[in-house]
Amino acid sequence: MAHLSGLLLVDCPASALNNAGTESGARTDNVVSVKKIKTRAGTFPYVSAQAFRYWWREALRGVDGWTPSPIFREEKIAYTDANPIAYAEDDIFGYMRAQSTKTDAVASREAKGTLKNATPIEAKTTLTRSSVLKMSTLISIAASDPAGDFGVMARHEGNPVPHEHEFYRTTLMGLFSIDLRMLGRFYHIDRTGYKHLDSVRKELAAQNGLTSYDNDRAFELPAEARKQRLKQLLEGLSQIAGGAKLALHYTDVSPRLLMMAVSKGGNHLFGTAISATDKGLPKVNTAALKQIADVYQDSLKSKFHIGLVEGYLDDQRPSLVETVDQINKSKSNALPHPVQAVEQLLAELDQKSPEWLA
Repeated sequence: MAHLSGLLLVDCPASALNNAGTESGARTDNVVSVKKIKTRAGTFPYVSAQAFRYWWREALRGVDGWTPSPIFREEKIAYTDANPIAYAEDDIFGYMRAQSTKTDAVASREAKGTLKNATPIEAKTTLTRSSVLKMSTLISIAASDPAGDFGVMARHEGNPVPHEHEFYRTTLMGLFSIDLRMLGRFYHIDRTGYKHLDSVRKELAAQNGLTSYDNDRAFELPAEARKQRLKQLLEGLSQIAGGAKLALHYTDVSPRLLMMAVSKGGNHLFGTAISATDKGLPKVNTAALKQIADVYQDSLKSKFHIGLVEGYLDDQRPSLVETVDQINKSKSNALPHPVQAVEQLLAELDQKSPEWLA
C-alpha cells in the first residue's frame, strides 16, 4: 500500500490568495479580509485546501489527455457524474452522489452538464468515493500580521467610493498525499467511502474491460491507464496557477520548493522538514530529512525528489544538495527546478510502476 508524500512552499511577497470576505468588528463595512488563524503565537494567514485543490483541478484541464468530470446542477445541489471509469477527475478527487427522485430534479437532469453533450448517468444508490489526493491547508510558516490597503473607485462623477483589503508577506507550506493503491480501483461494497460503483457503473466497468480486484469487491483500470492518471496529476501540479487579487497582488503559486517521495503506508514523510527562522523565513531541516530516510529506509520505494527554484533559499542550497545526495546515494551536486523534480519522479515511475501501484 504505497503513498506519494509531497511538501510544497509558496512564496507570497505581497499576496491575498484566499479571502474570507468581510470580518466582524472591522473598522469599515467594506474591508475584504484574508483567511487567517489567530493564535497566542500570532496571526497565521492561510489558503484553504479546497482553494488549492481547485487551482490544481483547473491546471489539469491544460494537461494532455486529462478527463475532467462534468458538473450537473439541480435546484439546491450540484454533483459530478460519479463515473471514475470515464473521468480521471472523479477517480482522483472523489465524489458523493445521492440522486434525487423529485420531479424538478429529474427534469433538471435532462439539461446538459458543464462538458459538451454530457448527460449524467443515473445513480441507483448513494455513491461516495474518498479522494485519492489528500491536501492540507497551506498555512504560513510563521506569524504574519496582514496589512491593510486602501483604494477608491473614482471613475465616475461625484465623490470617490473608498474600499479596503488585506494582504500579507509570508511563505505558505502545504502537504499532499496520493494513495497509489486506490488510484484507478473502484469498490462496490456497502461501506461509506467505498461504495464507488452501483449496478449501472459495475456494468459499465465490465463493458470497458476493467478486471476484478480484491476478491471481486472492486474493479481496476489497466496498469498503464492508472500510471497515466498519476502522471497527469503531477503534471498538473507543475502547471498550477491561481489565487485571489491577482490584478492587484499577482502571486506565482507554483511551488518554489517541492519535496516528493513514495513509501509504504500513509504516514507523511516531510511534515517536519521545514521550519521558520526568527525572521519568519523558511529553513530546511536537513537533520529531519536524514532522520526520515533512516527511520523509513525499509519503507521507502523511491528516491527523494526535491526541487528548488534558483534564486530562492540559495544560501541553503549547498547543504540541501549534500543531504539529498547522501540520502539518494548519488552525486548530482545540484538540485533541479520543481518542474524537473516532477519529471524525474515520473521517470522513476516508468521503472517502478508495478511496485508503486500494486
